[in-house]
Amino acid sequence: MNGSEGPQLWHTWGMPKRSSKPRSKDVNQLAASILAAVTQEAKEQPAKNPAAVALGRLGGLKGGNARKEALSPQRRAEIAKKAAEARWKAK
Repeated sequence: MNGSEGPQLWHTWGMPKRSSKPRSKDVNQLAASILAAVTQEAKEQPAKNPAAVALGRLGGLKGGNARKEALSPQRRAEIAKKAAEARWKAK
């Protein structure tokens, strides 16, 4: 290093190392953890009650038409305009 160059810094303390989960040194445990991560067996969801599903669907089928009949055409137009303004409002 001659006088024209600036000082050279050889430190590496600027960024901390990432923390990670402790790894096992056993090859068999490593293989098992890799296999578990790759396959990730799906968790079973509880079965739905068919009667409840039918009732929910029935309510959904009736709901839109019942609301349409209950609202006046003018009120439906107001709701539609408000929804369109909300959708296309500049952010």
